[in-house]
Amino acid sequence: MFTDIDHLPPPADRRPHAAVIGSGLGGLAAAIRLGARGYRVTVFEKLEQPGGRASVFRQDGFTFDAGPTIITAPFILDELWALAGAKFSDDVTLKALDPFYDIRFDDGTAISCCADPDRMRGEVRRIAPSDVAGYDRFMAESEAIYRIGFEQLGHVPFGSALDMVKIAPDLLRLGAWRTVHQHVAARVKNPKIRMALSFHPLFIGGNPFKVTAIYSMIAYLERQYGVHFAMGGTGALVQAMAKLVERQGGAILLNTAVDEITCEGARATGLRLADGRVIKASIVVSNAETAHTYTRLLRNAPRKRWSDARLARARYSMSLFVWYFGTNRQYTDVKHHTIMMGPRYRELLDDIFTKKILAEDFSLYLHRPSATDPSLAPPGCDSFYVLSPVPHQDSGIDWTARAQTYKAAIAGYLDRTLLPGFRGHIVTEKLITPIDFESRLSSAKGAAFGLEPVLLQSAWFRPNNKAEDIENLFLVGAGTHPGAGVPGVISSARILDTVAPDASAFA
Repeated sequence: MFTDIDHLPPPADRRPHAAVIGSGLGGLAAAIRLGARGYRVTVFEKLEQPGGRASVFRQDGFTFDAGPTIITAPFILDELWALAGAKFSDDVTLKALDPFYDIRFDDGTAISCCADPDRMRGEVRRIAPSDVAGYDRFMAESEAIYRIGFEQLGHVPFGSALDMVKIAPDLLRLGAWRTVHQHVAARVKNPKIRMALSFHPLFIGGNPFKVTAIYSMIAYLERQYGVHFAMGGTGALVQAMAKLVERQGGAILLNTAVDEITCEGARATGLRLADGRVIKASIVVSNAETAHTYTRLLRNAPRKRWSDARLARARYSMSLFVWYFGTNRQYTDVKHHTIMMGPRYRELLDDIFTKKILAEDFSLYLHRPSATDPSLAPPGCDSFYVLSPVPHQDSGIDWTARAQTYKAAIAGYLDRTLLPGFRGHIVTEKLITPIDFESRLSSAKGAAFGLEPVLLQSAWFRPNNKAEDIENLFLVGAGTHPGAGVPGVISSARILDTVAPDASAFA
C-alpha cells in the first residue's frame, strides 16, 4: 500500500512539494488538505505503520487500537473527505454508541452517560436529585463555550499576542480563568456528579483541577454529536485517511525517520533523513511532537521563542500505562467503555500531575471494543485494554521494574469488580508504559498528550501552527493549537488553510 523511498517515481506534474513529518491523524489530515490545495505531498513516517498515537497492534487474532478509540465530531471528517472529492461514509463506517460510557464509582454505583437530555437528567436525579437544575445550567454553559471555543476559535490561528487580546472579552465572559472543576463545582454539589462532569480533560491530557474551563465544552460536544466508534477500530480510520492521501497522488513512506528539518537561514527548505538523504520541499509540516520538532529537528535552526530551555520548563501532560489483553471468553455485561473512578479524585490527580508519584490507588478506563465490533477478536473472545493515567518521566519511576507489579494491582482490582476470574482466560497481552511514549513516539518526558492544556499553554501561548522564527514550516497535532484529541488534531490541519500558502505561490 505504501511506497518505498527508493521507488518513488519522479513527479511528472511538477507540483510544489509539501513534506509532512509523521502520519498521525494530524499529519494525515494535513496531507489530505495540502493535496486538495495543489501540492504534491510526501508523508515521512519513522514507524512501520501509519497512525502515530493512533496506530494498531495485531496479535494472536486480536486487534488493539493503541490510542484514541472514539470519534466525537464526525462532521470534521465529512468536511475533510469532501475536500478530496470523496464521501467519508463510503470509506469508514461509524457506529454511534449508546450509552457513550458508564462511569463506575469506587462504591459500585454507576452513571450511564448518553446523548439524551432526559435520560441524563434521570441519571443525575438518581444520584443527586438536588443537582438536576445545576446540571441543566452547566450543560447550557457548555454549549455557549462550545459555540465560541470550538466553532469560532478551534480552527483559527493565533499568530500574535494581539489575537489573544481580541478574544479576551469572550474568554472573560466564558469564565476561562476558572478551572473545569471550579466551573462544575459552582453548578452541582454532589461529589459523584462533579466527577462525572469534570473528568473529560483527562481525554486530552489535562488535569480538571488545573485546565481552563474552556474545556467544559467537551460535555456539549458529546451530547450534540454523539460518541462514535469506527468499525474495524480507529486503525480503520487511519488506513482510510492514508488511502485518501494516495488517491490524491501523495505518498506515505514508512520506516523512514527524519533527522532534521533543513533550513537556509530562517526558511525551511526540506528534510534530512536519518540515512543522510536530503529531500527538498516548498513547505514542511511537522506532525512530530512539538518539543521534538523544536529541540531535535530544528537543533541547528535559529530559534527565539521555543528554545530548549523554555520547552524544558514547560508543563507536560501525564503519561499512560496501558495493558492490552484478549480473553478466550466474552464478558457481555461489560460495556464498550467504562470509566472506573478510584477512591480519590483530586488527591490522585495531584499525585500524577504535581507530586509525580505512582500511587497505590488508581482510576481506570476499560475499553472493550469487541462489544461493538466482534471482528476485533476471534469468535467467542473479547478484546480489551485498560488504561491508567500515570506521571510522565520526570517522576523517575523505573517502569522496567514497576510495570508488572502495577499491572498485577490493576488486574486484582478488575477481578474484584467488573471482570471476576478474567486472569485465567487471558490468551494474549501487551503492555505500554511511559517508556514507549518517549522512545517509540518521540514524546518529551514520555507525556502522552504533549504540552498540558492549561490556560497559559493554550492558543497563542502554545506553539503556533505557523512556526515562529522559521518560514515555510507549519505544525499540526496535539502540541499546537487547538490541542489534543481527535477533533483537535484534525482541526489543527484545517488551520493550514489559513496560514500555509497555496501551491500557486511556488509556481
